[in-house]
Amino acid sequence: MTLPLTFSPEVAKALADGAPVVALESTIITHGMPFPQNVETARLVEAEVRAHGGVPATIAIMAGRIHIGLTSEELNSLGQAQGVAKLSRADLAACLATGGIGATTVAATMICAALAGIKVFATGGIGGVHRGAETSFDISADLPELAATAVTVVAAGAKAILDLPKTLEYLETSGVPVIAFGQDDFPAFWSRSSGLKAPLRMDTAAQIAAAHQMRGALGLPGGQLVANPIPVEAEISRQEITPVIEQALAEAAAQGIAAKAVTPFLLDRMFQMTQGRSLTANIALVLNNARLAAAIARELAA
Repeated sequence: MTLPLTFSPEVAKALADGAPVVALESTIITHGMPFPQNVETARLVEAEVRAHGGVPATIAIMAGRIHIGLTSEELNSLGQAQGVAKLSRADLAACLATGGIGATTVAATMICAALAGIKVFATGGIGGVHRGAETSFDISADLPELAATAVTVVAAGAKAILDLPKTLEYLETSGVPVIAFGQDDFPAFWSRSSGLKAPLRMDTAAQIAAAHQMRGALGLPGGQLVANPIPVEAEISRQEITPVIEQALAEAAAQGIAAKAVTPFLLDRMFQMTQGRSLTANIALVLNNARLAAAIARELAA
């Protein structure tokens, strides 16, 4: 079967020329913000990749095709679409087979990027082991994907609403390199430090690119997680954000909110309780990750 891949003209040329390409997810567009802020933010992230020498490839499922890179018109259309599926490994093929429209999570973006020959992916934060997972078994599909698919993922760590010690333990057991960029601590999305030491530290994009290539040479499966701390000026400290997270979690439990509904509820409550600062920080860290991902992609292309 021919793979249902559709490349934007910009991305097709970049891949043919061996230029640095950075994959970007699309759930931030369809499930992260309202229109038109979602499209404006997506354009900012794409522009950041270009400004730092890379070519952005925003990935989404439209009309039963995997779109590797979106034209301006397609991005605008996706930002206003209704009933867009949030796709991971479990439902990606079904959406394609039925001609649906879907936005890709971290896991699905990794799969599609690998199919397209793209080695680097910038996102906000990965999913992880949810609190209470010892009874709910609620673990994001992002984690096993990192162990299976050879893409280097640049994120601001894992969202602090998760169980971060268990998330790191899962990644270690799965053989996923967790590399803190420029510091020893594992970052926690809105905060530069989670209070946990990262398993690995690297200080340059060249080191990260070399590690990616070495894993391929050794035949090791899976990718790398690069934990890139949020810029200092945009940070919400762990001391400030922790009480907000605890209150949001308590409200979710009291209202019986569970499974896939938990994360959107928590993020919305945190937006309200921080007077929008959590979203401002989110945008800043995604732009920061785009810059580092472009630098890594440039090293790999060289």
